[in-house]
Amino acid sequence: MIPAEDWWNVLASYNESIMPFQFILATIGILITFWFIIKPNKKANILLKLYFSVSFAVIAVVFFLIKGRELPAYIAQAICFGSLSVLFALDIKFDKMKFRTPEGKIRLIFMYTSFLLVFLYPVVGMLAGHVYPRMILYGTFPCPTTALALVYATASMPKIDWKSMILLLIWAIPFPIAIQLPKFGVYEDSIMLFIGLVSLITWIWWLVRKYRKNNLEKKRLFS
Repeated sequence: MIPAEDWWNVLASYNESIMPFQFILATIGILITFWFIIKPNKKANILLKLYFSVSFAVIAVVFFLIKGRELPAYIAQAICFGSLSVLFALDIKFDKMKFRTPEGKIRLIFMYTSFLLVFLYPVVGMLAGHVYPRMILYGTFPCPTTALALVYATASMPKIDWKSMILLLIWAIPFPIAIQLPKFGVYEDSIMLFIGLVSLITWIWWLVRKYRKNNLEKKRLFS
């Protein structure tokens, strides 16, 4: 396992090398999100999928393959985010994942609260002593970008792509528990962990609901 100081140095070097691209991509993410909240239509969906495709491609190629070769299992991580980039790009055509604002007050409150938490990622980091260039932003870093994608996916259930969902959850839940929080002190990743756990619970609830509905339909059909 890479020492914590070396891990943070990789992040700092990456941030400095792409300056000011990370702030531009983060700002674009905020603008598209506001557009989605105001008008969650097909154009907003296409822009979001394009945004995530570009962001995950940057993370796969620049963060892991170019700047992150000191990171453990960087090739596997690059494949994970490269796959997410391709899946979101393909979904612009196939439209399996339909982003929308959820019905029900609780789910709507969760969506708005989660958006705020993701956008506060760098603020939480600064409170933990992680100032620029050791600042983690959505759009160019894997964890907050994963968290943001999960907010949209959770709000849009059951209209999701299960392949993308599995890859997002694999990153969102085990890594903060096993590595990010105890090994490197990335306390801002508790945001991603929280969103990931809620997303997993919500997805399981939808799957159980679908299973019960199918069973009822079969019973009616053969009764």
